[in-house]
Amino acid sequence: MKLRLLPYLSSVACAVVVASGCATTASNPKDPFEGFNRAMFAVNEGLDVAIVKPLAQGYDTVAPLPVKVVVGNFFGNLWDVWTALNNLLQGKPGDAASDVGRVLVNSTVGIGGAFDVAGELGLTKHSEEFGQTLAVWGVGDGPYFYWPLIGPRTTRDTFGWLVDTYYDPVWRVDDMALRNSLVATRYIDLRATLLPSDKVIEEAAFDKYNYIRDAYLQHRRNEVFDGDPPRVPLDD
Repeated sequence: MKLRLLPYLSSVACAVVVASGCATTASNPKDPFEGFNRAMFAVNEGLDVAIVKPLAQGYDTVAPLPVKVVVGNFFGNLWDVWTALNNLLQGKPGDAASDVGRVLVNSTVGIGGAFDVAGELGLTKHSEEFGQTLAVWGVGDGPYFYWPLIGPRTTRDTFGWLVDTYYDPVWRVDDMALRNSLVATRYIDLRATLLPSDKVIEEAAFDKYNYIRDAYLQHRRNEVFDGDPPRVPLDD
């Protein structure tokens, strides 16, 4: 595993070193490399406007709703396997058992995860990944970064994403053509689900970068504490 993760870790380490030269007086103490992050945000926006968003809009227009539901359920069922393991690592065996039950039911009765039969049976869907597990283990957020394509991440969640990717069953498909098709389909499907939020962000955000950063940090805090984060003193 260490050897396979080495290229990912090296890339992140190099990016962090580059970012260290871009530190500016940040508007948020969690974002000490705001200059670097805004530059990466601009790159991501350019890629999104030119390539990703049009593909997502085309997919959203062409694909019937049942097809989009099936696609989302299929990839969600694969993710439930990783969620189960992370719930176990976080000391939540009850949630882990529920996740395993979801996978068993949806992979069989749900025809390979195409239909969320487990949800109809009352098995709640969770979403856990290694970044959240690291947080439960006491690893701090670290500085905030904005990466092209993968978007906003804290330092902890960046390394968590590398582990998620390494164990992601989609990325471990041997057939390159099939693997790339699955990865692209999942990414475009996910982007399509975010299309309704674009207008909200554009209308609500005076500074889109700040809006996305602050929303991300708040959302991650909420996820780490399973929807019940402790109150933060006003001075903080």
